[in-house]
Amino acid sequence: MLKPSDTWKWYYDETNKSLMLDLGLDMVFSVNLPEKLLINSAFQENQFSVDDASSYHKFKQQVDSLPLSEPRKAELSLNSVAARRFHKPVQPKSWFFSCQGGDFTPREGEIVHLRNCFSEGHFMVVEVGESASICVSVSLRDFSLTESKSLKFGEPIKVMHDRFAKANIHTTIETYAMVG
Repeated sequence: MLKPSDTWKWYYDETNKSLMLDLGLDMVFSVNLPEKLLINSAFQENQFSVDDASSYHKFKQQVDSLPLSEPRKAELSLNSVAARRFHKPVQPKSWFFSCQGGDFTPREGEIVHLRNCFSEGHFMVVEVGESASICVSVSLRDFSLTESKSLKFGEPIKVMHDRFAKANIHTTIETYAMVG
């Protein structure tokens, strides 16, 4: 299991045109945020902060209930931390999603349901705004936004709250027999 450390460092890699997280021991994580969505401070070296570690634990706790492998859970959690910290303020792209009505305000880390005429799926809220929030796709299958545009696993998008619905996630519990 990946444990946050105060030795981790965020930096922008010019060669790969990607925000990276140096995890030490020759391990580097490449963040999935496009360059155009990064705030200015993402292009400087930054320490993995106490707030980052707190967010990582909150997001990791939420994704632990999802049917994902441990490496995918860590990937989703790290991409969520990066989106929370380095995502540039943008306008919501709610037109890609169907209105689900109601007066629903999500909490940070909450898993929500979004849908449109092409797809439906679960997303994790990584930054809550007054009327819209940034969320990331938690499905390994692409979420189709249009016939030609889709969101991949862990990709962020900002969406108005009236598009969110509470997620009903059923996890599979596997039973193992002890053999002696």
